[in-house]
Amino acid sequence: LFAAPRAAGPEDGARRPAKRPDLVYFNGLGGFTRDGREYVISTGHNQRTPAPWVNVLANRRFGTVVSESGGAYTWSENAQLFRLTPWKNDPVTDASGEALYVRDEETGHFWSPTPLPAGGGSGYLSRHGFGYSIFEHEEDGLSTALTVFVALDQPVKFALLKIRNASGRRRRLSASSYNELVLGPLRDSSHMHILTEVDPKSGALTAYNHYNKEFPGRVVFLDVSETERFISGDRREFIGRNGTLAAPAAMRSESLSGKVGAGLDPCAAMQVKFELEDNEEKEIVFTFGAAGTADEARGILQRFSGTAAVRGELEAVWEHWKRALGAVYVETPDESVNFLVNGWLQYQVLSCRLWGRSGYYQSGGAFGFRDQLQDVMSLAHSHPGLIREHLLAFAARQFAEGDAQHWWHPPSGRGVRSHCSDDYLWLPLVTALYVEQVGDTGVLDENVSFLEGPPVKPEEESYYDLPGSDGSATLYEHCVLAVKRALRFGVHGLPLMGSGDWNDGMNLVGREGKGESVWLGFFLCHVLKAMSGLAERRGDGEFAELCRAEENKLARNLEEGGWDGQWYRRAYFDSGEPLGSSANAECRIDSLPQSWAVISGAADRERAAAAMDQADLQLVDRRAALIKLFAPPFDKTPADPGYIKGYLPGVRENGGQYTHAAAWAVMAFAMLGDAKRAWELLGLINPVRHGDTPAKCAVYKVEPYVMAADVYSGGRNDGRGGWTWYTGSASWMYQVLVGRLLGLRLEVDRLRFEPCLPGDWKSFKLHYRYRETFYHIAFTRSGAGNGVISVVLDGTALGDGVIPLADDRVEHQAEISIG
Repeated sequence: LFAAPRAAGPEDGARRPAKRPDLVYFNGLGGFTRDGREYVISTGHNQRTPAPWVNVLANRRFGTVVSESGGAYTWSENAQLFRLTPWKNDPVTDASGEALYVRDEETGHFWSPTPLPAGGGSGYLSRHGFGYSIFEHEEDGLSTALTVFVALDQPVKFALLKIRNASGRRRRLSASSYNELVLGPLRDSSHMHILTEVDPKSGALTAYNHYNKEFPGRVVFLDVSETERFISGDRREFIGRNGTLAAPAAMRSESLSGKVGAGLDPCAAMQVKFELEDNEEKEIVFTFGAAGTADEARGILQRFSGTAAVRGELEAVWEHWKRALGAVYVETPDESVNFLVNGWLQYQVLSCRLWGRSGYYQSGGAFGFRDQLQDVMSLAHSHPGLIREHLLAFAARQFAEGDAQHWWHPPSGRGVRSHCSDDYLWLPLVTALYVEQVGDTGVLDENVSFLEGPPVKPEEESYYDLPGSDGSATLYEHCVLAVKRALRFGVHGLPLMGSGDWNDGMNLVGREGKGESVWLGFFLCHVLKAMSGLAERRGDGEFAELCRAEENKLARNLEEGGWDGQWYRRAYFDSGEPLGSSANAECRIDSLPQSWAVISGAADRERAAAAMDQADLQLVDRRAALIKLFAPPFDKTPADPGYIKGYLPGVRENGGQYTHAAAWAVMAFAMLGDAKRAWELLGLINPVRHGDTPAKCAVYKVEPYVMAADVYSGGRNDGRGGWTWYTGSASWMYQVLVGRLLGLRLEVDRLRFEPCLPGDWKSFKLHYRYRETFYHIAFTRSGAGNGVISVVLDGTALGDGVIPLADDRVEHQAEISIG
């Protein structure tokens, strides 16, 4: 035993934060590297981020969320139902069930290579990049660099610790990894069932929960690259009675005892001891993962045996994200736009929304029918195959009656069926847009099964169950069925609200089956227009004509029943009372119908422009830099719209900024040709602009490199960011920037340009990868307008203003004049 081991403390030095003088948009805590591919955070004893600033590292089967402090939680297959370590969701302490330690074996002095849980005596640099996070620190003559990342296609994460001795003497050291085990949704309901043991073939510490019926037979494993190791499966041994991870009992013991088995408070802990000569460097890898069987686990460990194999996987991760995010690369006068378009928005969509389906504040795990379909709308240029994959997978979550599961958990498919009125309509819309952009008409003939289950009763809002499967149809037929399902209208000739449209929180507006949604009317017009075009091209004239007729009728009804005099109403309650009207004391105006009056093209253009003027006047808060969803918020109104009223006024959907909708407002101004307001409002929702100074950062608090789902409005939390990462606003922000502002439109094998640029931009460049071929496109302003004047490709003027795309693997040069 060590007589007086100690953690590093303030007396060991000033504990000043580490610094990087080369950072862009540095706010006193962090900033971007010059290429925008990393966000680097400097912390020290008296300098912490105001909230956890995290990275989401994930592949299709496995993931982890890691913060700038090193706190993490890890899952396999489903971020909610099969957590390997606990999801704490504690932004105050950033508590974690995972930790790593370095200890001087001669003095007992120990510290973490990350700021928490046992911070050292000097500052830390935490670097979040695409697919990895790196933590750099110097302590007592030793420098450490810890790289955390997830394998490309295997359910495993790596903690690659590089340690260098610059102390001028030989050192005896140890490194320890600790992981509190869950193996289910919650530790309290599963820890008593967890069995730990040492695998006799690989030497890894393994853990099983044989009582988990959703994930039977899974084996969780911890291994290290060193042959000699000490292990423990006993959390009490590692932390100690009434102990903490800041000063665990294991750091007072010479080594871990090897205790494993059943009936323990379980953990997976592993320790290695080693020596370093002066100026010597060493790499140690802790490997933590899950597999379906012990043999699969052994195969994964064999594949990544040794530091060289793990280094090779890290390089593969770097190359993967370089290509995955490299289809559209822009060089504009606004570096924040460059950073978002060239990496962070698409990374947020792919790593968090599609693969991880989890963030720091929401450990979802499930697929949402409308959610991930909207996410893939941003992938037409970069990952069209993922759109196709999701269309077919989501069509299989549709019932034969035309509605769909609101959300469901993989791998079982157990989920919620509801009266929600917009979910199933995203399938025909995304399908039509995909075929229009990519030209994959073959997907329409793919046969997809239906779900089978009891319909939701009229008096029910929803139910949770595991549906069966019954019958099948082509994807096109699934889309037609969804459209026909939506053709149910109330007394104003507007679509029925059901148990909520896009805003789930308005779940009581139409609970009796009579409430109507104005927003859904505009959205349905948009879907009908898209589907009429698709049906016409497919030769289904009868359905095309039905769509056109219904669209025209609905557009008239929207003008008659939706217009309030200066803007469009939001909805009608079952009672017929309007919502989002000048007659309302609360929720007088809602941004959704104003934006979608423009986006759908269904509204009278003068009315739509006037409605957007009112949205600007009443919902845009330039002082707090946010765009409210509606105003005023719900508080004392006797009419109950639903659970949205349970949020405090100005929080989340209840009158705060819901960034998803704010992006639609920017899109609407761009479609109106109002470049000045479109770019001004884009600046309000640009996360980089919320955190580019210390003062802004202190207000906004959350990460300035990814989108936040919401921003609070009103009171002392005015301008504070809500939950981050797990939000559909990342996809819509990308669509707005690339498709509506920079104006890039893909038409199968042609690029069309309809830019809406700031007046002070003289030029910008866009590099476009079409399969394996690059097009380098230079835009130059030659006049005050935004129209395309000329297009020159490889020295030849193109009369139609459209660039033809060919995958000839020859680099092409294009010049576009706008004015």
